[in-house]
Amino acid sequence: MSTSNAQKNTLPTGSYVVVAAFSPHHEDYAIRLSKGLNKDGMHTSYGFEATRKYWYVYLTHSADRDACIDEVKKARGETRFADAWVHTIKGQDQIETVKADPEKKILDATEEGRKETPKEEPKVEPSTTETEVVPNPSAAPVYEPQNLKNTQVFLSLFNATNNEVIEGEVEVVNSEKGKLISRVKGNDYLILPDPKTKTGQLTLISNVFGFRKEQLEINYKNTEADTLKPYVTLVGNFYMVNFAMTQIHKGDISTLYNVYFFNDAAIMLPESKYQLNSLLELMQKSPTMKITLHGHTNGSGGGKIIYMGPSKNFFAITSDAKNGSGSAKALSAARAETIKQWLIVQGITEDRINVKGWGGGRMVYDKNSAYARKNIRVDVEVTSD
Repeated sequence: MSTSNAQKNTLPTGSYVVVAAFSPHHEDYAIRLSKGLNKDGMHTSYGFEATRKYWYVYLTHSADRDACIDEVKKARGETRFADAWVHTIKGQDQIETVKADPEKKILDATEEGRKETPKEEPKVEPSTTETEVVPNPSAAPVYEPQNLKNTQVFLSLFNATNNEVIEGEVEVVNSEKGKLISRVKGNDYLILPDPKTKTGQLTLISNVFGFRKEQLEINYKNTEADTLKPYVTLVGNFYMVNFAMTQIHKGDISTLYNVYFFNDAAIMLPESKYQLNSLLELMQKSPTMKITLHGHTNGSGGGKIIYMGPSKNFFAITSDAKNGSGSAKALSAARAETIKQWLIVQGITEDRINVKGWGGGRMVYDKNSAYARKNIRVDVEVTSD
C-alpha cells in the first residue's frame, strides 16, 4: 500500500456499515471485493481507516449512527453479510471514551490462517481523530472450522494489470479423478460442490475469453489451511479466491464459445454480441495485436450454406440473405469471415485479421457425444501482439 493512496482514501468522520476489512498492504483486495459486489447489484465503497489502519469495504456511510445500526440489521439478513458491523469515526471535537464491543472481531488477511483478535479501543492523541465501535446486533453464527461445506466463496476474476473486474466462468474439477464437476459464474457468491473424495481437493480453472487460464487449488474439507496460499483469504463469513488474470499474447488461443450461428448459416445469433464485444475490446486495448480466426464445425459433411446479404445484418437471416452450398470447411471459413467483417465495421482494420476454415478437421469432442455442439466454434489465435 502506498502512503499517498491511504491518505487520499482515508475515511471521513461518520458511521459505516462495514462488510470486510483488509490489512494495510491489501488495498487491492478491498478494491476487487467492492467492484465485484457492485457488479452484483450492490452499492459499496471502500476506504482506509487511519487509526486502526485497515481498508474497509462498506455498504453505507452516514452521520446518523442509529440509521447505520438499522442498516446493519438488514444487511445481516443476507448470508454474505452475516458478519457485518457498524464502525464510527469521530472528529477531534467530538472525542469521548466509548467502550469497545468485546464481541466484535476484525479480520487481518495477512495473518496465518484465520486470525481474529478482539477489537481494543485505540490510543488516541488529543489532536487526532477517534474511532468508535458501537454495540451491534447479534451476528449469524460462524462455523468452526469454516470450510467449503458451510461457507460461501467469492471467486474474484480480475485483470492483474489494472485490477479491473472481468466477467467469466470457473470450472470446478475433482482433483483426484480429473473430472469436471460443474461450471460456475465468477464474481459471485456460491457454495462449491463436494468432490466426495478422501482428500477433498478441488481444482478451480478460470475460463475468461481473452485471458490465459488460471488454475488454483482449494480444499473442500480443510479450507482454513488454504489461507496460507496467496490467493485465498477468509473474509468474515466467506472465502475470497483471487484469480489474477493475464491477457493472451502471441501464440495463445482463446475460444469464442459464446458466439453462436444459425443452423447452416454464416450469420450469428443475437446472443453472440456480448462475447463479440469482449473480442472488440481486446483488440481496441491492444492496437498492434493481430489475430487469426479459426472456424470449426461438428463433422465434415457438406450441405446448404446461408450467407449474409448486402445489408450486412450480422444477427438475423434477412430477405437479402443468400442461399448456397458447400463443404463444412467452406461453412467454417464463412463463419470466421462474418466475425472479421463485424470487427471491420466496428473500426478494426482488415490487415489485423486473418481467417481460416477447418471444417471438422479439429474437433474437440466426438461428433455424437453430449458435448458435440462445442465443436461448432471459432478460435481466436494471437499472431502478433
